[in-house]
Amino acid sequence: MRKNNSRGARVNSDVRRVLSHIIEFDIKDPRISSLTSVVKCEVTNDLKECKCYISVLGSDEDAQNTIEGLRSASGFVRKRLAESLNLRYTPVVEFKLDRSIEYGVMMSKKIDDIVGKHEEDIEDSEDIEDIEDSVDTEDM
Repeated sequence: MRKNNSRGARVNSDVRRVLSHIIEFDIKDPRISSLTSVVKCEVTNDLKECKCYISVLGSDEDAQNTIEGLRSASGFVRKRLAESLNLRYTPVVEFKLDRSIEYGVMMSKKIDDIVGKHEEDIEDSEDIEDIEDSVDTEDM
């Protein structure tokens, strides 16, 4: 749906909310990780298709298994969506793996590492300045 359309935003948010509930409580496939979250859903204007971006916390193998499990359960998911949402059409759901959360965590760690190294460098430079000051006062 168009991003500036309030109805589209509401439908996207409702589909995301219901899908999160279905994945967490209704699907019993062991391939689907318990650390799965629905990041974003984009329903088309005609309500016939939906792209759902899924984030899985864990290894790449867990993520691939989760996506396979969700794709195999897409018929069940669509049926549950139809039961939960009152839409003219029930969208066909396409699951896509989203790695933005992992990317954000990785960037945060890199920033923390850089800040930590910078603070160590500042402490080292202050120690060097203290030593230089003490040497200068001894020379006098």
